[in-house]
Amino acid sequence: MALIVHKYGGTSMGSTERIRNVAKRVAKWHRAGHQMVVVPSAMSGETNRLLGLAKELAPAKPGDAYGRELDQLAATGEQASSALLAIALQAEGLDAVSFSGWQVPIKTNSAYTKARIESIDDVRVKGELNAGKVVIITGFQGIDEGGNVTTLGRGGSDTSAVAVAAAIKADECLIYTDVDGVYTTDPRVVPEARRMERVSFEEMLEMASMGSKVLQIRSVEFAGKYRVPMRVLSSFTPWDIDLNEEARSGTLITFEEDEQMEQAIVSGIAFNRDEAKVSVLGVPDTPGIAFQILGAVAAANVEVDVIIQNISKDGKTDFSFTVNRNDLAKTLDLLKGEVAPKLGAAEVLGDAKICKVSIVGIGMRSHVGVASRMFRCLSEEGINIQMISTSEIKTSVVIDEKYMELAVRGLHREFALDQPVDSLAKA
Repeated sequence: MALIVHKYGGTSMGSTERIRNVAKRVAKWHRAGHQMVVVPSAMSGETNRLLGLAKELAPAKPGDAYGRELDQLAATGEQASSALLAIALQAEGLDAVSFSGWQVPIKTNSAYTKARIESIDDVRVKGELNAGKVVIITGFQGIDEGGNVTTLGRGGSDTSAVAVAAAIKADECLIYTDVDGVYTTDPRVVPEARRMERVSFEEMLEMASMGSKVLQIRSVEFAGKYRVPMRVLSSFTPWDIDLNEEARSGTLITFEEDEQMEQAIVSGIAFNRDEAKVSVLGVPDTPGIAFQILGAVAAANVEVDVIIQNISKDGKTDFSFTVNRNDLAKTLDLLKGEVAPKLGAAEVLGDAKICKVSIVGIGMRSHVGVASRMFRCLSEEGINIQMISTSEIKTSVVIDEKYMELAVRGLHREFALDQPVDSLAKA
């Protein structure tokens, strides 16, 4: 008997019929002798509907001033889907109970709309499991020190599921979604994209951080920190297929690198449309400039990604970095109103029409010239590179958004990612 966590996305919970199918799948695992914890998202479209109502009432885009109430509102979506799933499981003849994040409790900080988990009390969950019940826990949410409901940001149910799995020391966390695993890139952009049977934790972490939408990056970080085995599967496979066959499907996220994985120089192409570039022009090229700019941005709870500083000329330099597109207006207001005047900067510019494209692969560690192949490919497609960022197993470029799909398709061909794994050593 194993302790298993299932996570189901909004599409998987999108109707009563789909919730019934989820219940049948969970019941199959439970009847096979496993202890089951389930973390569902809100029904597809429900969070957008709720936040849309808020925007109707506050025509100016809701910001930090509305954060607490937005979390209070958005959290009801997961509460509804969790209760519905518990009812469906009870109709299947199982003893099931649902909990909101605050009932567990899942404790977070107070960064409304993008809170971070600080601790999870497993006593109540373990008690219900030992009593033979299936436990359903709302994803995406928790409670802060002041007793306020908080949410973890879009995709937060993945993080909730992995964090719960870590807290209760689950044997495995299965992420059920509307795709049947992790692909070499988005099949909607490259129809020839190939599903990977396994991907290393390091590669998955890079792909998530570079824009892959299969898993939220914080869920992968949790999995890595607490060594939680993960598997990405489709919730649209028949619920009554053989349990072992289902467990082997999808993509395994592994902590062990095998010889087959090392054959591929590049394993996947990730991209992110949600990027925006901020440039602070004509600042003094003196020690501490980067901190004065980025420290203020970090204090405003804005995450920075790619950073570049130009060569000094006449004692001045230009400093550029990327942020999430949703944070662009906030960042520009901060820099123009407080930081730039203090530094004597000539100008602050923002560009929301950019994107980031990345190649990822553990094979890059032992192969030289991979980045140059990427740059040559983009050059041949007539695509100009604005910014570059690298790590041991990835290279990312910032380019004009209109060239994103062209770049992804070109790089997918360049590294022969449509070919079977055993042929990639020749790529």
